[in-house]
Amino acid sequence: MKFRWETEFKETEIGEIPRDWEVGKLGNFVDIIRGVSFSKEHTHFEQFNNCIALLRANNIAKDGSLRLEDLMYIPKEIVKEEQFIRELDIIMVASSGNKDLVGKFAQIKEIPFTGGLTFGAFNFCIRSQRIEKLFLKFLLSSEIIENQLEEVVDGTNINNLRINDLKNFKIPFPPLPEQARIATVLSWFDDLIEVKKKQNEILEKTAMAIFKNWFIDFEPFKDEEFVYNEELGKEIPKGWEVKRLGDVVEFFDHKRIPLSQIERLKRQGIYPYYGANGIIDYVDDFLFDGKFLLVPEDGIIADKDGYTISFLVNEKFWANNHIHVLKGKLTETEFLYLFLKLTPIEPYITGAVQPKLSQGNMSKIPILLPPPPILQSFHSLVEPLFQKIILNQKQIMTLRKVRDTLLPLLVFGKLRVEEM
Repeated sequence: MKFRWETEFKETEIGEIPRDWEVGKLGNFVDIIRGVSFSKEHTHFEQFNNCIALLRANNIAKDGSLRLEDLMYIPKEIVKEEQFIRELDIIMVASSGNKDLVGKFAQIKEIPFTGGLTFGAFNFCIRSQRIEKLFLKFLLSSEIIENQLEEVVDGTNINNLRINDLKNFKIPFPPLPEQARIATVLSWFDDLIEVKKKQNEILEKTAMAIFKNWFIDFEPFKDEEFVYNEELGKEIPKGWEVKRLGDVVEFFDHKRIPLSQIERLKRQGIYPYYGANGIIDYVDDFLFDGKFLLVPEDGIIADKDGYTISFLVNEKFWANNHIHVLKGKLTETEFLYLFLKLTPIEPYITGAVQPKLSQGNMSKIPILLPPPPILQSFHSLVEPLFQKIILNQKQIMTLRKVRDTLLPLLVFGKLRVEEM
């Protein structure tokens, strides 16, 4: 792999680019397709015969990943052929009540459902025609696109991106072979990130399996004496206690401070800014430092199986008022994380239009606590798994920072990839 710093530039409407590059409108290089309009009678939350999975705006995270919880399904016959998602298509949020989400996108590396995949009316599909598909993803992640989005996205309660505005976005256009080289370099970081994410999924599933075996199925304790507990409606090992979650955790919600999008733009930095759906930005300071459990207060609180969508973090971070911040008081925070991942949360959620999990309701959740020696033995068993998860999370953040540093240099031709 050979790099060189470019020295010869020309001035264009989007700034300096190498002399042998061009500037064009996005619509000249891609097809942009509107999503499916559908009625409630056609939608289902359960998969059925001859149906297709439907991606909606809330299935696309700000970091470019797909959230496959709460997918809907619609009949294939109401979907036009061009609206079937193909591999490496880009699905972009075109309309949302949250301005931060408009323009966010995910590139579909593979179709995860045998019945196929389509996209909702509040999304666009951007399909490459005359531009390298992986390069397009990194181009759409660049500052030049973000700046143009900021200029054209409008709305009061609902923020909208118009298809003609998107087609008119100005982009740098290097020669196709160089587009492929740029994409290869930047994809190397994304591929490493994906490997570490998959490692974490396996590690977490292992920890959850151990938790279930010990504290739900009671396999290691089958030979002990059991007593019936009325509150849980089942037999539990004698000597174990049922407490309320509020008795075993410490809440830090009073330390949360929301920052508007304008404030965050002025305070860009290295510290994750958490909202209800995870990291939504990075800012120049932090409110918390250490190991905490983050649980959404509103929005998407539970997955399709009714369990909490929560985050275990061990770093410096900022949190807004849409996510609860807590840690263990009578037990390790990892134990609480696994407990909530395996505890139905829907009975404690209020609100039909805007679901909400209040601190008061969450505090009422009954939690089964074994004696301290058993907790200690369990923690010693799962702690190495979580240490590896935290290490991977930190390495993922480092890889993202390096990639995000290289991206504008490569996409605007300041750093050239001459050969692989």
